Amino acid sequence: MKLYRLSLPVLAALTVCSCDEIENQFPQGSGLTTKQDQTAVEAAPELAEASFEGLFSMMGYPNYALGGSRPDDYGYVMMAMCNDLEGADCIFPNSNYNWFSVCGELSSRTASYANPRIRYATPYNQIKLANDIILSLSGSENPENINKIAQCRAIRAFAYEQIAPSFQFLSELNAPCVPLVTEKTTDFTNNPRATVQEVYNLIFEDLNYAIDSLAGYKRDNKARIDQQVAYGLRARAYLALGKYAEAAADAEKAMQGYTPASIEEVSKPSFCDIEEHNWLWGYDMTTTIAALYPYASCSAWICSFSGEGYSTGTGCYAMINTLLYNKIPATDVRKGWWVDENLESPNLAGVDWAGTKGNAVAPLAIDDVKEPFEPYTNVKFGMAAGVGSTNNNSDWPFMRVEEMILIQAEGLAKSGNEAKAKEVLTNFVKTYRDPAYDLADVRNLNDEIWKQRRIELWGEGFFVSDANRLQKPIVRFHDSEPCNQPEDFAFNLKVDDGWRLLRFPQSEMNTNFGIEDNKDGSKPTVGQEGTLRDGVTD
Repeated sequence: MKLYRLSLPVLAALTVCSCDEIENQFPQGSGLTTKQDQTAVEAAPELAEASFEGLFSMMGYPNYALGGSRPDDYGYVMMAMCNDLEGADCIFPNSNYNWFSVCGELSSRTASYANPRIRYATPYNQIKLANDIILSLSGSENPENINKIAQCRAIRAFAYEQIAPSFQFLSELNAPCVPLVTEKTTDFTNNPRATVQEVYNLIFEDLNYAIDSLAGYKRDNKARIDQQVAYGLRARAYLALGKYAEAAADAEKAMQGYTPASIEEVSKPSFCDIEEHNWLWGYDMTTTIAALYPYASCSAWICSFSGEGYSTGTGCYAMINTLLYNKIPATDVRKGWWVDENLESPNLAGVDWAGTKGNAVAPLAIDDVKEPFEPYTNVKFGMAAGVGSTNNNSDWPFMRVEEMILIQAEGLAKSGNEAKAKEVLTNFVKTYRDPAYDLADVRNLNDEIWKQRRIELWGEGFFVSDANRLQKPIVRFHDSEPCNQPEDFAFNLKVDDGWRLLRFPQSEMNTNFGIEDNKDGSKPTVGQEGTLRDGVTD
């Protein structure tokens, strides 16, 4: 097995070189020249075809943003992992095999690094593809074409929803956010940052169109977007801007006909198959796509059961921060989504890795295949092809009904209907996660809802955007309490710390002269702000 990692200086050097090679072939769409377009066509024929199928397959496609063979380049799934690893609850070890150490130490603000470039290029590459399809079908009255335009506009809204919170605090509606690129954009070299309000105006325009146009549409697989997914995306947008009653209403529409995974269903590794009944929308990772570069996949990184993965092969396992783990009651089935300090979890009971079964799987070592689990390693995410398989074709959830329920609860609580919010929250947790759940001792309902989001959606990419919209500090450690945060990653960030926002990649600023970069804040120092508390892990 070929497992490798580049040091930060080498990564920086590689990225500088790629500004003249790889990165200029795959610009974000607002700096696309004729020559670059031709180069992109030669490097990736699917861009030339602007195929509708490609609009969805690219979302978790290995090496799509920068090309080459990078195990940290796999679309929105990679972005989701970064969003959690830059937060408090999800941890990778600080080892030489951790390609995401830039997230742990928050050096991911360096403009020449590949990590932020991937996270910028991924959504803008998809925006460009969506724009191409919209433009090519513009004016068509064919219902099928209108349906495609609607899904393209929903995808475009999703892309902006993913990137906007990384570049500006959404409470600052008039502050500069990210450039807008639509099918009508013509000036790509002087395309300044639109305001938060302008970005969300486009998001709502696109989603309103999608919701209206997708009425009655029956998709043939859950990788596509139907009206309920569009409602879910709009619920997220309303939540982001603090329009809570609207968020609750849209979340309720999105979840119609879906039920959460049962206690029994989540009592074993899962969250890896798009056909799971609680998924509204997901990435369908085919065997063919996974085989292109198996290390650039969720199976290789966040799943702890791959026979050919970075996490298993190097011991770079995704772990939960003990500050949060210790707040999960023993009666909650989700406590078993991670092994404990003794490497045990009831969720391993039915696991069999080449004849090693149950909790014995955790300390199992197989040369060049599997290192023993670390304490608090996740066993939440299963292996679609089976434990120990080298087929890294696990799917990825973009939207689950459980998220919609939690949006509904938060929306109700913050729009003046706390009684209904408590009813929704209690019914979900007590029925589907913890039969002993009781809200009687909860000090703050809003913090409790965030706690449930942090547990339920752990590893799925919501932490930093949630912390920013909720105006919560990022608390990775307590100065008075031990935790498993690696020493170099042990620091906290205040609510208004400008370092919480990404910087624009150098390659973008080299081609779009209208960009003014984020400049506030500085790289955190180990041990800083140890007295901060977030209302959940206190």
